Amino acid sequence: ENRAPTPLSPSGSRAIGSLKRRVDIVAIGVSTGGPNALAELLPRLPGDLPVPIVIVQHMPPLFTKLLAERLAAKSAVHVKEGVAGALLQPGCAWVAPGNFHMIVARDAASVRLQMNQEPPENSCRPAVDVLFRSVAQLYGSNTLAVVLTGMGQDGLRGCEEIREAGGQVVVQDEASSVVWGMP
Repeated sequence: ENRAPTPLSPSGSRAIGSLKRRVDIVAIGVSTGGPNALAELLPRLPGDLPVPIVIVQHMPPLFTKLLAERLAAKSAVHVKEGVAGALLQPGCAWVAPGNFHMIVARDAASVRLQMNQEPPENSCRPAVDVLFRSVAQLYGSNTLAVVLTGMGQDGLRGCEEIREAGGQVVVQDEASSVVWGMP
């Protein structure tokens, strides 16, 4: 099945109704216009969200920490800047730190974040593709990828891997995107 991604309207209703299978993780990729898009999306999620969220927002160091703090103040989900070894937990969102790729990795019965400074991909570090690949490998068909506003193609290859693993992809619609490149 090779359908186009489902556009996500600002209300989110079209996307939610189209989810076909269980979701164990939400992976979000975003760039230009992302802080405002995340500030719209994350406060709408319940604090008891039953899955973890991992986010790559193209931003330099320090700004990702400030973004996480700003989002945490507005959201019922716990939002933090990602740190190596952090345990993925439901109702928590982690923003990849600037200048680090963030991945998920199995640790016995749990899943933890890992950081690395491997070369940039798509001229980005953190890169959405790096995160999405690791999520696809670990969570397979139980992955929900969300691609929000942004310039360029970071996330495209990762979305292809998520789809090949049976996961689901939703994208922000053009009308509400600042830049409709990534979606």
